[in-house]
Amino acid sequence: MKRTLGLVAVVALGGVAATSCSSLKQMEKKANEVAYSVTPETLVAKGGMVDLKIDVTFPEKFFKKKVSVEATPVLRYENGEKAFEMKALQGEKVQGNAEVVPYLTGSTVSYTSQIPYEDAMRLSDLQIDIVGKKGEKTLAFAPRTIGQGVIATETMVQNMPATVIGKDAFQRIIAEQQEAAIYYLINSANIRSNQMSSEEMKKLQEYIKLAATSEDMNLNGIDIRSYASPDGTMEWNEKLANKREDGSSSYLKKQMKKNELEEAANEDLFKKYVVAEDWEGFQKAMEESNIQDKDLVLRVLSMHSDPEVREREIKNIASAFTAIADQILPKLRRSLFVVNAEKIGYSDEELIDLAKSNPSQLNVEELLYAATLFEGNEDKLGVYQACKSQFPNDWRGFNDAGMVLFQMGRVDEAKADFEKANSLSANNPVVQNNLGAVALKNGDLEQAEVYFGAATGAGDEVNYNKGIIAIKKGDYTTAVNYFGQCTCVNAALANILAGNNNEALNKLNSGEQIPMAYYLKAVIGARTNDDNMVMENLRKACEGDASLKAMAATDMEFAKYFENNDFVTITK
Repeated sequence: MKRTLGLVAVVALGGVAATSCSSLKQMEKKANEVAYSVTPETLVAKGGMVDLKIDVTFPEKFFKKKVSVEATPVLRYENGEKAFEMKALQGEKVQGNAEVVPYLTGSTVSYTSQIPYEDAMRLSDLQIDIVGKKGEKTLAFAPRTIGQGVIATETMVQNMPATVIGKDAFQRIIAEQQEAAIYYLINSANIRSNQMSSEEMKKLQEYIKLAATSEDMNLNGIDIRSYASPDGTMEWNEKLANKREDGSSSYLKKQMKKNELEEAANEDLFKKYVVAEDWEGFQKAMEESNIQDKDLVLRVLSMHSDPEVREREIKNIASAFTAIADQILPKLRRSLFVVNAEKIGYSDEELIDLAKSNPSQLNVEELLYAATLFEGNEDKLGVYQACKSQFPNDWRGFNDAGMVLFQMGRVDEAKADFEKANSLSANNPVVQNNLGAVALKNGDLEQAEVYFGAATGAGDEVNYNKGIIAIKKGDYTTAVNYFGQCTCVNAALANILAGNNNEALNKLNSGEQIPMAYYLKAVIGARTNDDNMVMENLRKACEGDASLKAMAATDMEFAKYFENNDFVTITK
């Protein structure tokens, strides 16, 4: 809304000649005919600035031809004032460069300016200081109040940037496998003694026993895969592979019984596979070999799928077949044992205890995960400090310690840890976000934007932080987009500032019911002329946070309630 104001009668200040020129006095007499239109009626802080627009309409035969004027809008508030840019005007016969106001027709003069916002401006008077001049004579007019207060809803943005944790890769249950193989002579299914006593088989037996008997392991199954090499007839190879499977299964179960493992009798534990002709293994072995003409052999495999044709064609490559018989085929005459087990890590209770009493017993993933199990920041920080000490080359310990310090308000210490993390993992999006959070907290919006630009992919926290910056820069539509579906008070505030009162209210009703949420509901009530909504929510806000009383008492959003008895009671 705009309001039209007349100029008050002018009075001469001390030190100015009492005999002012008649032209100035004539302008004074008709001052009530001058119309002032201030837009907006109540000034608004946006992007850290206060913008001012005034349209001044001078009537015909008002502005004397030999008079010049210097007009300066000033915001005056308790213990201070801030002047906008001075505007110079002049009559038609004044020699100067100021804007001319015609005498006969009058005119409308438009003025715009801005000043940096200060909190004291919330309760203030917008006044016009005018000095008129004709020749050598000057006359200072009494300041005229043409507006009151500055709406500073933008400044309620919660400047608590979101930090991102360096995630652990902790797995309580880790799948493991242990393999061993026994090899057979050509056309044989007998297990030779040197195969039974190989180091590989000894380790396999020990692993099976460990997995079956340890409290922190589970033995999930044993695959027994028996193969025949792709030489000879398919019928013979199939019988041979099955004999090898029977023999290897019996052998393994016998060894488990010797180790007194009950699992040997559990048939469901064993999964058996038989491959009559291991062409897949043959191809892989050929690809890894240095055998002459191996490319020719591989071409045969790609051209023919019939086993007999493959075998015949390969045997025809005389230069290669001898090497194949010596180097490749013996490796395919085998039974492969694959033990599937699980390693069970510490319980949460054990991790908490060890993190406190003996953190050196934990690896880096266990430490990082253990820290998340604590509720208090001091305990979390202690675990992260241990992680930094034990694993000084892992960026996550420093990053996560910095995150906790930041949440504790120890911003400078947090910055040091984030910078260390950045030196260990340069340009890491998580660390870039957290360095941006420090810059934003310290008021360096430009540097914060640079960091957040490099933090793409770090998580929703990045957009949240960009939303805070957008509010501070007065770009409310962009802020709304950054906050997206977030139901936090900052997201609601962005919608209020963008004029989306219904969406803002939906977010506030869906989000955490904290004092600031109630306060913003009261603001929406004031903007929608819902007096009950104002009083009900403002009361809850001030009961939850007494510091909001002083804010409300100087908040021009509630200007029309300043004399309301309920409002006064709530905010006193």
